[in-house]
Amino acid sequence: MTVKKGNNKTVVATFGAGCFWHVQAKFDKIKGVKNTYVGFMGGDLKNPTYEQTKTGQTGHAEVCHIEFDPEIVSYTDLLISFWQMHDPTSLNRQGLDFGNQYRSVIFYHTANQEKEAEKSLKEAQKNYKKPIVTQIVPASEFYKA
Repeated sequence: MTVKKGNNKTVVATFGAGCFWHVQAKFDKIKGVKNTYVGFMGGDLKNPTYEQTKTGQTGHAEVCHIEFDPEIVSYTDLLISFWQMHDPTSLNRQGLDFGNQYRSVIFYHTANQEKEAEKSLKEAQKNYKKPIVTQIVPASEFYKA
């Protein structure tokens, strides 16, 4: 099942930062975030299930797909929250969850989001001694969990 791409008052963003329930809980607390959906993105398998994705063989990451009102919260603010909610220096692992489905990833939906994500990564790197391993890649089909 796919989710709408936002409307004339909302914009979409998609982030992977470990278990999608954890990521969703964090974004749900941000004023201006209108809707959040958990699911999968970034792999080749169409309509993946949780059972398939948890094997790490689908290429999909667990993600939180967000609809937000840019007049209340900016994409830059969402990026700041993203960097703070997980360890972006940990490759394919967050806490006890490990595998490529738990990778740190920003799926950008526009060229402007790509530019902002790249800029925010450079800023965030100043806070870490180890290199950030977060992927910044084009959004693909989102599959709701």
